Amino acid sequence: MNPWIPNRGIAMSELLRVAGMSVGFRGPQGACLAVTDDVSFSIAPGEVFALVGESGCGKSVTAMGILRLLPVPSAQVLQGYAWFAGEDLLHCSWKRLVQLRGSSIGVIFQEPTAALNPVQSIGSQLRECLRDYSASERQTRIHDLMKRAGFSDVERVLRAFPHEMSGGMLQRVVIVMALLRGPQLLIADEPTTALDVTVQAQVMEILHGLCREQGTGLLLITHNLGLVAQYADRVGVMYAGRMVEEATVADLLQNPAHPYTQGLLRAVPEGHDSVNSLVSIPGQVPRPQNFVPGCRFANRCVHADAECEAKPALRKIGNTHWVCCVHSQESRE
Repeated sequence: MNPWIPNRGIAMSELLRVAGMSVGFRGPQGACLAVTDDVSFSIAPGEVFALVGESGCGKSVTAMGILRLLPVPSAQVLQGYAWFAGEDLLHCSWKRLVQLRGSSIGVIFQEPTAALNPVQSIGSQLRECLRDYSASERQTRIHDLMKRAGFSDVERVLRAFPHEMSGGMLQRVVIVMALLRGPQLLIADEPTTALDVTVQAQVMEILHGLCREQGTGLLLITHNLGLVAQYADRVGVMYAGRMVEEATVADLLQNPAHPYTQGLLRAVPEGHDSVNSLVSIPGQVPRPQNFVPGCRFANRCVHADAECEAKPALRKIGNTHWVCCVHSQESRE
């Protein structure tokens, strides 16, 4: 099944399907400016789907749109659907959405301090997540996940307040918080940014293990292509609010079809001598007010011509590989 074609249902093999979703922000004059355009993808139970792209490409906005966590009334989902286990997240009641968030769907925010109450201890906030569990069950689950997240002195951490902890420790607390109720779907927005390499590996092993052991689907938003290569099953590449390529990780790394994807991969350091030969993509991601109807990467692409002035159509170039580029074949040669 083509993951970018919207439909009004969800396949039995899918946990989440986002179809044709666009998000817009309202300006000072009241006009709504679309910042993402027709974004679609799906995630199966136990699958790690990575969403990659430069800052400003719409990855986090897409994730927040799925859970209706966009700032109201300045932002809104303009069109599209997001089905989770057969339920339409964008049109279900607010009461039902609150029931799903934090239990069936866990979220790891990019900025941990925004997810924690500064006047409550870490322990009280974690126990609040399990308020319908018995005291013994709460203690067992919290201690187990805290230790798996790399905390050696769990009791001290539980007594601490957010301002007494480092950014990396707070990020691990937020990750534990998201995992406490064993969610079916986990949305992780740059979950390892503030962590050192050792703890980063521990956290990713926890998340990856959760997917494999419990069938949890993971939407991983990241700039780290090394994490994508090691832990993701499929990857979607976003540029200027649009999904420009989607494939299995192996296929994308070996056969990148979109010039933007190729540029991202060329910018990844390889070997000890790569510091002297780093390659960057000329230019920068355009602002939403400067989005064009055609290919938005054209002004940074060496293959751009008159054909790129029209919006590129989706092309299937492999069993599990799609790309939005009229020159994808030329860019591979």
